[in-house]
Amino acid sequence: MLKEQWINRKLIISLSAYNLKSAYAGHYLGVLWNILQPLLQVAVFYVVFGLGLRGDRGDVGGLPFIVHLITGLFPWMFLSGMINSLSGSIQSQIGLVTKMKFPSSILLSITLVGGIRNVIITTSIVLIISVFNSYGSLANYLSFFYFLFASTIFVYSLGLILSTLTILVRDVKNVITNVIRMFFFMTPIFWSLEEANALLQNIAKFNPFAYLVMNYRTALVRTDSPFYGGWTDHLFFWGLTLFLFYIGVHIHYRFRKKIIDYL
Repeated sequence: MLKEQWINRKLIISLSAYNLKSAYAGHYLGVLWNILQPLLQVAVFYVVFGLGLRGDRGDVGGLPFIVHLITGLFPWMFLSGMINSLSGSIQSQIGLVTKMKFPSSILLSITLVGGIRNVIITTSIVLIISVFNSYGSLANYLSFFYFLFASTIFVYSLGLILSTLTILVRDVKNVITNVIRMFFFMTPIFWSLEEANALLQNIAKFNPFAYLVMNYRTALVRTDSPFYGGWTDHLFFWGLTLFLFYIGVHIHYRFRKKIIDYL
């Protein structure tokens, strides 16, 4: 699987760039929507949770609520958006598989490259805010690349499984939507993990999205340890991720030649 991605790396990058151009063809603002869309979502969540539900409760973990919100919402938008996109990446581009001779697994990588580009753009906004207000440190900023690596492997592993199951069982797409919505509220995006009750803290220990979001927040607006969690958290996350990757590779290869028949 990894060899396929490396051999077709130039094709992945070129098709990802083409998808970006075609997605915003005819739009006056073009790629600026990569910045405007997440900012508009932040504005909505800030009004609802920051001004509405929270009232005047002030900072969260020593940070202004808006900073706490964007350092949770931006990585979540990347993770949830990639899972939704990757789960339908093969089904939506099945014409390429039938007309061109290349492995269907690179369709996931093409989608993933676009998502990585977007999260780097949104992260640059957080980085500017963090540097201007001295929220983080250089060592922590560099650990953003750990978040990027870990989240890429995790969502790709899930994508391998879900992109195949979505074709085999059409109900999977509806299940994905509801499960992601559930994890949104179980992940410390707009609430603080340190201030949560014991039940939520225990749930977060087994929530890979919480692990990734907290590593993103730690990298950009914390000055203590560059990484979130202890060795047990890292061991659990990578054990789960590598297990999903193993399962995803086997499922993908088993049904690769039968995908067109199911469609």
